Amino acid sequence: MKVILAQPRGFCAGVVRAIDIVERAITKYGAPIYVRHEIVHNRHVVETLKAKGAVFVEELSEVPSGAVTVFSAHGVSRAVQEDAKFRSLPTLDATCPLVTKVHNQGRRYVSQGRTLVLVGHAGHPEVEGTLGQIDAPVHLVQTADDIAKLPIPVDTPIAYITQTTLSVDDTKSIIAALQARFSDVIGPDTRDICYATQNRQVAVRALTGIVDLLLVVGARNSSNSNRLREIGEEAGIPSYLVADGNEVDRAWLEGVRTIGLTAGASAPEVLVDSVIEALRAIGPVEVSILDGAEEHVSFNLPVELRSPDFVPQTAA
Repeated sequence: MKVILAQPRGFCAGVVRAIDIVERAITKYGAPIYVRHEIVHNRHVVETLKAKGAVFVEELSEVPSGAVTVFSAHGVSRAVQEDAKFRSLPTLDATCPLVTKVHNQGRRYVSQGRTLVLVGHAGHPEVEGTLGQIDAPVHLVQTADDIAKLPIPVDTPIAYITQTTLSVDDTKSIIAALQARFSDVIGPDTRDICYATQNRQVAVRALTGIVDLLLVVGARNSSNSNRLREIGEEAGIPSYLVADGNEVDRAWLEGVRTIGLTAGASAPEVLVDSVIEALRAIGPVEVSILDGAEEHVSFNLPVELRSPDFVPQTAA
């Protein structure tokens, strides 16, 4: 079998930063460190951090008084920040800077007197955090059909922001529907779309033209990983989401000569390696990498973890 790896794949800069924050916090302050929500959507990452001393909770009420607490890469609402401040919890914010950028864009549009529309998936932690960061009504839409249902006069000045795990291609039909219905619509430049989401989707589209099967390494609750699998299906390629090599089904490989392999933005390369090893257990494998975008993005850590003289700050 030939296995062609997508380029780029796997960890993005926001995920690297979030994991680094938890690991450095454990080293600096000692275990346990409490993390609100999964730091990123990947079981392997979560279990690895648990083994090092991270404790994952869904609500701040589960965090003992005075315990160092990390907010996940998806971001949190202002209510959560205020709750942490009220309880005087020392906090570290692992929110992806690109998610924070969306929050700031939303606030700016609202300050200009525009009605804000958020394109995203209901219930996703990033969406919940964004809704809770804007001090104004926000209309959440998930499909182009939702635009017609918005209870907003057509001459209302509109602005839109998008969930970072949606690419330009994912949102273009919704944005087009907004522009068709409303006379005054603005939104972020396409250059503001999450680079990692866009690059990984472009890479998968390139793969689908040359493979018989697509395997995506990622978690079931990972929005960007699920979207990569959907792109394969849309191209007519049998496509499967697997957590690791243990989930590879030999039956998928019948008649398959070339396999495309990629990973969502929260999936570490070790899991990609486990899939390759699972395939090698079935038969000889030749691995190559498809040419694609080179990513050199990195994000700064919180100042508390850059200087040994700082201690975590109470949430502001």
